[in-house]
Amino acid sequence: MSRSTETRALAGLDAHDPDDLEVRGTELMLRYARMADAPALFKLASNPEVTQFFSWGPYSHRSEAEAYIRSLSAKRAQGTMLEFVIVHKEAGVIGVTGLSEFSLRDRRAVVGTWHGREWWGTGANRQSKALVLGLAFRGLGLARVTAWCGTDNGRSQKALERLGFVHEGVLRHWHQHAGEPKDVISYGMLRSDWEASGLAKEPVEIAGRIPPQFL
Repeated sequence: MSRSTETRALAGLDAHDPDDLEVRGTELMLRYARMADAPALFKLASNPEVTQFFSWGPYSHRSEAEAYIRSLSAKRAQGTMLEFVIVHKEAGVIGVTGLSEFSLRDRRAVVGTWHGREWWGTGANRQSKALVLGLAFRGLGLARVTAWCGTDNGRSQKALERLGFVHEGVLRHWHQHAGEPKDVISYGMLRSDWEASGLAKEPVEIAGRIPPQFL
């Protein structure tokens, strides 16, 4: 099957709602956030330990989670962000992952992921990365996925390297956090890196409609 044929086939898979997109694994699933997810997202992101390296948070009111959820459909429509809640088959919503900073010409995007504190060290990061990278490389046909990581976030650095992301260098004053410049490490994974890794062998089912603006 050619890449274009494979992508069309994946884009046409049936889901509960044909306009939705789900990425399903053995224990976790990625799906679009719903307003009913706001309480869970608020609880997860109100922990300062979870958001300490982010340019936002921690949440102090549920309305912040609701505003985030409301913003996502417009970003999908604009082709700027394809983001999902991470859903455990028993525990429900446990975090967020997705792709942003798309360059369709160059077939690349940036991945970002966070989980609730209780899910750190449980294998949830590897499973959710397998799902979102399966979507990126198999579903969207990307050639490269970048991950940014703060130079002060050693835990995330180790996690990315364990997954097979390659440390490519430090970008000075790349982000602004609370008005302060922040150096970040650029990590990259090419399609060939992913294909050679165990992540590509994880069971991933892409169901529903892939928005055409990302193809």
